[in-house]
Amino acid sequence: MMYEPARRVRGLLLTPEDKEAPARTSRLRRLGLGERAEPTLDAFADHLAQVTGAPYAMVNFVGEQQQFFAGLSAPPAGPLTREDGTGRVLPREHGFCPHVVVRHKALVLDDVRDYPRFAGNPIVDDLGIRSYMGAPLIDSSGMVLGTVCAADTEPRTWGRAGLEAIKGMAAELAVRIERAADDGLPI
Repeated sequence: MMYEPARRVRGLLLTPEDKEAPARTSRLRRLGLGERAEPTLDAFADHLAQVTGAPYAMVNFVGEQQQFFAGLSAPPAGPLTREDGTGRVLPREHGFCPHVVVRHKALVLDDVRDYPRFAGNPIVDDLGIRSYMGAPLIDSSGMVLGTVCAADTEPRTWGRAGLEAIKGMAAELAVRIERAADDGLPI
């Protein structure tokens, strides 16, 4: 998988068309994912936050209408919280993960305000997110189930090491998810 930086484009933020959403939603249901918090995925997000040094880290499953952070590491006083189930849900049009899912490629935004396409996103305006790095969770069939991502309220340079780390962690988690499903065990 090649790294492709976000392109600077003029215009409004448009969530990309996601033709795979119905099949992905069905697959997530069969796997029992995307509708409830998973303690093992919270632990995975905590580890991702440590590795990246980011205040926010997530395992995000993207459905047809919404995104669900089944794994979440966030500051206790922030707008996204583990305790409040609503803090784990976002409309599909918000954030950057839907772009990663449709592109099937990692996305790195050192400063989201540098990209007009992303700068007007509610995640930026409402939550104060200024930098983002995400990689797709791709199963063995090639379907993108969601993302593994990290975000910060400050602009930051994620660097090639950060990109390689998040891509490696996404690949590792995708294998764990499929193994658990095949064995009938929790993740």
